[in-house]
Amino acid sequence: MEKIIFKEEILIYFDELIYILFLEEYFGYVENAQQYVDKIVNFIINDISSFPSKKSPSKLQYLGSNYIFYKSNTRTTWYIFFEKRATNFLITGIINNHCEEAKEFK
Repeated sequence: MEKIIFKEEILIYFDELIYILFLEEYFGYVENAQQYVDKIVNFIINDISSFPSKKSPSKLQYLGSNYIFYKSNTRTTWYIFFEKRATNFLITGIINNHCEEAKEFK
């Protein structure tokens, strides 16, 4: 049975992301921002073992050895970085295509 573990920094990031999305007025209600983040987390939990992963670009290896991506809407793609050992996944980093680091994917 697979085990998915999130580094503490990632869990903190998700909590902060909810409030950033609300404060920056991407969502009018905190609940909607929470649902948006929940969809990212659910994708990771439900699909990380079956979604085709790729080796991280060398300049982004500090975020994790492998990554998958989640397209949340037409403008935003999330890159989820992880380490895998047997059937265990450690989620070690997350960025989106709006970040400076995402230029490494082009």
